[in-house]
Amino acid sequence: MGEVVEALVPGGKANPGPPLGPALGPMGVNIKEIVDSINEKTADFNGMQVPVKIIFDDKKNYTIEIGTPPTSALILKELGLEKGSGNAGTEIVGNLTIEQAAKVARMKRDGLLATDFKSAVNEIIGSCVPMGVTVEDMDPREAQKGVKNGDFDGRLE
Repeated sequence: MGEVVEALVPGGKANPGPPLGPALGPMGVNIKEIVDSINEKTADFNGMQVPVKIIFDDKKNYTIEIGTPPTSALILKELGLEKGSGNAGTEIVGNLTIEQAAKVARMKRDGLLATDFKSAVNEIIGSCVPMGVTVEDMDPREAQKGVKNGDFDGRLE
């Protein structure tokens, strides 16, 4: 196996400067091509730091693996918040729509334990409980029941 380069890059805005350029330069690869590919794959994470792993084989072919920010960070970004509630049981800081929960579920799909999309959305909604975030103006646990019962099926595309 060849080399592995790991870096934390700004979503959709990686550039050939540090940290990627100095790590990739000595390898004799097309840095612009790699940076463009990373930007394409991280466009949904604009404004967040995204872990990236570039794996090279012995012939300088590469594979790019994109990590995802934590679920809570993605929820906060969707809501335009800096942080969650310090008193989750009593203080509500935001309200997530079912479409926003589905968007986060699609971003996190590879890192979730869920076997189907509804379960993935419910996993994201579950993260709202300790953050003091409601879903569709209801307690996240009630929203999870709604997803399970099919109440949001038309909006979970």
